[in-house]
Amino acid sequence: MPKPPNHRYGRGLVIGKFYPPHRGHKYLIDTAAAHCEEVTVIVCHKRSETIPGTLRAEWLQRIHPKAHVKLMEDNKLADDDSAGWAAWTKEALGYVPDAVFTSEAYGDPYAAFLGTVHVLVDKDRVTIPISATKVRGNPRAYAEFLEPMVKAHFAWRVCVIGAESTGTPTLARTLAAHYQTAWVPEYGRTYAEGRPANPGQPWRSEEFTHIARAQNALEDRLAETCDGLLICDTDAFATGVWHERYLGTRSADVERLARQSNHDLYIVTGDEIPFVQDGTRDGERIRHWMHGRFLERLEEDSKPFIVVRGTPEARLKAAVQAIDEL
Repeated sequence: MPKPPNHRYGRGLVIGKFYPPHRGHKYLIDTAAAHCEEVTVIVCHKRSETIPGTLRAEWLQRIHPKAHVKLMEDNKLADDDSAGWAAWTKEALGYVPDAVFTSEAYGDPYAAFLGTVHVLVDKDRVTIPISATKVRGNPRAYAEFLEPMVKAHFAWRVCVIGAESTGTPTLARTLAAHYQTAWVPEYGRTYAEGRPANPGQPWRSEEFTHIARAQNALEDRLAETCDGLLICDTDAFATGVWHERYLGTRSADVERLARQSNHDLYIVTGDEIPFVQDGTRDGERIRHWMHGRFLERLEEDSKPFIVVRGTPEARLKAAVQAIDEL
């Protein structure tokens, strides 16, 4: 039987899949933290799961910076094998915790085999009416139960890309205004504008790697502020094409970073409009090649995309129609 709620324990334990973490999990861990000197959170994961265990552990560490978060691969124990899970836990920790906190019926036998106290927290989900199963089934419908970085993971991400002077930032800003959501500016443009522009400063491959990494970080941070939809003006995938444009080769490092950021739709701005020189652009002669290369690479990677052409109004209408279909 659990001790009174006001009892103070030394080392507490919370164990689960957290697939994904939600406010119910937060309430459970916060309860453990309120009644323990220190809390360890074990994240059990399988390689087959769609949300990597490393990411779930990272989220939990951000949400609970004072907790000790451990990532453990599920060693194929049956869910109802309380004795096996208890033995596995003692081996993983190297000690027996003073209390284990769960919201599950398995808590009593698990704690008994572990040789510790079980504190049952909100088993009927009255305080926080949510479950990971519900979230996985329809994450956007239950976004209110998710922390910002978790909610960001499930947001629709639409990326606008195109050759120079084809209106990508204009369309991205207009789409964000239309949907009243966040949009991600092109980090590479800011970097290029601040970079010495002379023949003695040719582009280096590592600069594109930096740009791709920074673009990913900016996108992930702004995704935490969006309302279920994030509009991106370029991404690390597009940075890879720019690497080809300036250095003549593809970059494995940039393309690895590109694979870390997935988008539900790419909108390619057409190159039929006049080229406008803004003082920094240098790609007028190869603009049509760039447009074609974007399409080739999108098809090569089997990414979903549309091409928008015509007036700003026509482009916006086509983009909105495609996004609404998501």
